[in-house]
Amino acid sequence: MTEGLRYAYAVVRDTGAPEAALDALTALEGVTGVAGESVYAVRHLGLAALAGVVPAEDFDEGPLRERLEDMAWLEKMARAHQRVVDTAGAESCVIPVRLATVCHGDEGLRRMLATGRERFAAALDRLEGRVEWGVKAYATQPAAEEPPAAGAADAASTPNSPGTMSGRDYLRRRKAQRQAAERRWGDTEEGARLAHDTLSGLAEQSRLHPPQDPRLSGISDRNVLNAAYLVRREDSAGFAERVGELAGRTPALRVELTGPWAPYSFTAMDDGTESAGADG
Repeated sequence: MTEGLRYAYAVVRDTGAPEAALDALTALEGVTGVAGESVYAVRHLGLAALAGVVPAEDFDEGPLRERLEDMAWLEKMARAHQRVVDTAGAESCVIPVRLATVCHGDEGLRRMLATGRERFAAALDRLEGRVEWGVKAYATQPAAEEPPAAGAADAASTPNSPGTMSGRDYLRRRKAQRQAAERRWGDTEEGARLAHDTLSGLAEQSRLHPPQDPRLSGISDRNVLNAAYLVRREDSAGFAERVGELAGRTPALRVELTGPWAPYSFTAMDDGTESAGADG
């Protein structure tokens, strides 16, 4: 079957071996895609597109546009997309295709490969043997401060009342708390900067992403570093160890390491993909 809609996940190099021998495809045995479909490869001009057959009622141009407004559905699709790409990229170099790329049949996938052939090939050459590691650093919230003694607001008029502090002492304490908070934020931001400088020196490339919005991440701690690092696969253990060492340097800084991933942040190319309605 060559007609119908195809959801594209990634592009890999076609070595000319039998399809079953494609490392990326072999790794995907038992892994399903965004519509619960199995993933297969369409080969063209020395490249192979990893894709799956998806239903028109969800992935044709009109329905897909509406579906993308459903955040729960979008998140589920994004997770499935990433699962396929990361599984395929566990042992092979893959170039992720942007989310929600849908082509018309196998021929549409071949057009995608032909249109982006030079860019795909250049990216595969550049990223061969590399993986992406993500590092996030958060300024942790300080321990809950002890509230001022009862009656502090009236202390200025009754400085000798039991259980209260003077107005001068109250203001002095609040100033000290503000200064401590400013030093804490300064320490975490400086710690994050030093961590990024150190890790960038261990990576071939790095990317700084915007800080995460706590309303979307669900994490209340302030995100002071959100970065990705392109690292040679054989250097990954040393890179992860270095992140662990940096995590203990600044007590107020919580560091998270994720990966290794396919090099999402370093593809940086217009992949020449088409939408479901591009062919008419």
